[in-house]
Amino acid sequence: MAAPRTITAAASRYTARKIRGRGAGDQSWQGRAYDMYHAVPEVRFAASWIGNAMSGARLFAARRADDGSIEQAPDNHRSAEIVAQIAGGPDGQSKLLGAFGRHLTIPGEGWIVVRPNDEVLSPDSPEDGHDWRVLSVKEVKQQSGKLMAEIDGEDVAIPEGDPETLDPGAPVAIRVWEPDPERFIEADSPVRSSLELLEELLLLNAAVKAIARSRITGRGLLLIPKGTRFPTSGTQGGAEDDLIETFMAIAETAIRDPESAAATVPIVLEVPADTIADFKLVKFESEFDELAIKLREEAVRRFATGLEIPAEILLGLGDVNHWGAWALTSEAIRLGIEPKLATLAYCLTQQWLRPILEAEKIEDWHRWMVWYDTSPLRVRTNRSETALQAHDRGVISDAALRRETGFDESDAPDADELARRNPPPTEDPEDTEDAEDEDAPATPPDLPVDESEAPPGTLAAAAGPGDALIAAADGLIWGALTAAGDKLRKTPACPRSERARAREVESARLHTLLSVDAAQVEQWRLLDGAWSRLPEIAGRYGLDPECLTASLDGYARELIAAGVEHEYRLVPTVLASCFQVAA
Repeated sequence: MAAPRTITAAASRYTARKIRGRGAGDQSWQGRAYDMYHAVPEVRFAASWIGNAMSGARLFAARRADDGSIEQAPDNHRSAEIVAQIAGGPDGQSKLLGAFGRHLTIPGEGWIVVRPNDEVLSPDSPEDGHDWRVLSVKEVKQQSGKLMAEIDGEDVAIPEGDPETLDPGAPVAIRVWEPDPERFIEADSPVRSSLELLEELLLLNAAVKAIARSRITGRGLLLIPKGTRFPTSGTQGGAEDDLIETFMAIAETAIRDPESAAATVPIVLEVPADTIADFKLVKFESEFDELAIKLREEAVRRFATGLEIPAEILLGLGDVNHWGAWALTSEAIRLGIEPKLATLAYCLTQQWLRPILEAEKIEDWHRWMVWYDTSPLRVRTNRSETALQAHDRGVISDAALRRETGFDESDAPDADELARRNPPPTEDPEDTEDAEDEDAPATPPDLPVDESEAPPGTLAAAAGPGDALIAAADGLIWGALTAAGDKLRKTPACPRSERARAREVESARLHTLLSVDAAQVEQWRLLDGAWSRLPEIAGRYGLDPECLTASLDGYARELIAAGVEHEYRLVPTVLASCFQVAA
């Protein structure tokens, strides 16, 4: 079971006792951080990537069990209703999460302002709901002892709440921040520690820009012997054109149009013929020109290293294969996205959900929480074909099939449509007559197996798999996946450069990290020889060896092609078809 996660986060409602000391400390760096977001594309990309990734997560109401795991709240529980209404629903929650992805990356904090919609009359919120706004630190300030929030260009005063009796229906302002390890009340962010580095990057950008301009407008000096002429264009009686005038005309063109070919022409200087014997090009390039470009690349790399996501996300994944790209993305979600989602979930739990549950006197109000689901961010490939096959085998539900094929629950057939697809069987007239003939002798009904006096020849098989058979089948599946993983390390799916890392992964789970098509399972013979002991197991439990082989082999192939890990709880379902045959 998952261990309880310690959340280093901070959140406070604006009350008469809180946020008073918010201005303590120098937070002017936050303005510089926003300036860097607008001036440095790498900062904008990093913040936007984190924000876009967070917007793909899902919020839900949950409760932490005694073993530390997270249990989703029932749909009819009050906490589930409250969480579903946060920010007006899934669309608003996506925007809220995306906005805080940027705020927690750049200044390290942001504000949530919630107002009853009967006061705001927002067209984006229901009349009996709330208007939710996410504001930056520049849009919230203290003025004359009041908290003022700039909303839609207007200053809105947020009244202080009573810390003893918080009114869940009153307007609230909630500050959310990543606390600085030195001073908890101050915010911290990955951009903060890189501000000096980003200032250096701006200077290097300016230097490279100046170098580019200088090379356009000044390609050095071209020294030519005095009196050099070359043939005329034939405009005035065979006279020769002045070389300097010709080159100067080209240079003027380069200034007016830097994209023209004339931009490569140097400045011409005519010197006495006895000074130089031939044409000579003098360049004014500095050693710093090439150094500035290298320093800029180094600064970008250092900034990428200082982020809370793998540096390759910012620097590009061009040199990383598909497995490495998936692993890096997964690592970015775990280390860069989920901690920020946990910060926001903690805020919504402490400052919104639980105060409402407490005010409504909900039992165990302090145990319910807002939590997040990042599974939508971890989808690797299109698994629709595998989902169809798994659904036909009864391994996944109708809802899972719709999800994997791109449909939602609104596309599910209703009762009338199901009735049209599966009409009740029509009665045979002869059967009806027999049923109406009361004098006909009654046919003794077949007794159920457990009421029959005959010895049950296939009772064990017909009743379903026992624990021993399930354990044996589980061992066969695990051994087959282990053998497939050992072979998979030597296939093109795992390049030589990645095989050392692949050896660190358990063989039976390697297929969850490598992309394998269904056809490649056969092409690379991943499961050849995996079922050598299966006839012995089938005979031991009175099952058809061919049916058992087909069931286990098909299940293992589906797992490998889908990149899904084997689960013990699915073994009875995999064996079910063989027991139907045996019955």
